[in-house]
Amino acid sequence: MRIIFMGTPDFAVASLAALLRSGEEVVAVVTTPDKPAGRGQKMHESAVKKYAVQQGLPILQPERLRSPEFIAELQSYQADLQVVVAFRMLPEVVWNMPSLGTVNVHASLLPQYRGAAPINHAIIQGETHTGVTTFLLQHEIDTGHVLFSQRVEIGPRDTAGNLHDKLMVVGAEVLLKTISELKKDNIRPIPQTQLETAVLKTAPKIFKENCNIIWNKPTDQVYNQIRGLSPYPTAYTLLNGKVLKIFETEKGQPIGGAPGAYTTDGKTFLSFATQDGSLSVISLQLEGKKRMQIDEFLRGYRFD
Repeated sequence: MRIIFMGTPDFAVASLAALLRSGEEVVAVVTTPDKPAGRGQKMHESAVKKYAVQQGLPILQPERLRSPEFIAELQSYQADLQVVVAFRMLPEVVWNMPSLGTVNVHASLLPQYRGAAPINHAIIQGETHTGVTTFLLQHEIDTGHVLFSQRVEIGPRDTAGNLHDKLMVVGAEVLLKTISELKKDNIRPIPQTQLETAVLKTAPKIFKENCNIIWNKPTDQVYNQIRGLSPYPTAYTLLNGKVLKIFETEKGQPIGGAPGAYTTDGKTFLSFATQDGSLSVISLQLEGKKRMQIDEFLRGYRFD
């Protein structure tokens, strides 16, 4: 089976590596164009490109997915299947090109948490499990027929970061299973309409305003928001007029004062009041500083 792989971040690298280790014929890799990043505005390559270069794979980096030049180049590889993991939305002329279609690996149990940020939103919503789904692409985003899915538990202290790492590994495993069964013609795709429940939760892209901590909420909700945005894009509040990013907290009893008020001994703890309790900060990053554990931060910070 001739496979074209499409992806961008580290999450996708695990699936590409699994395909190569299993002996699948990956004939080309499609990823985003290099772009300037950082203070020096040096050209930045995607994680998938860096890995593909190491493996000696042909790499395509189209600016426009509908351009005739890209379409012609894609057709020249005569792929039987395309695999998409954390890439851009594809036009029909691309996803409908291979004889077996295009398989997408999505980090949720579809139809729940369709969208760009399923890992973050599952934790923010307080879910105790999520998973990975492979499905066939069609017109509407994340709505194609389901091929396989696998459940993954979410621990009470899991962050978006470590859940990402769990799902990255499981996603690669589910992809290999999917391709194995496609080869045997042993899959019967399931329409997502057969899997839908009364309440469908979505996972839209997260913006800066979604990261602002609203302390006047129940402790559990604030706690889930913080770990669901850690380590990126990171929940934040203001401390003496400066942005304070918070990565980890621990739930505690009420400390008095209005929600958002804080108390500290200046040495070992910094706690913020919530609607019905408090959260003690474990790790944080003050504007202009590096990420620190709370004791290191307090040793060098002077409160007004």
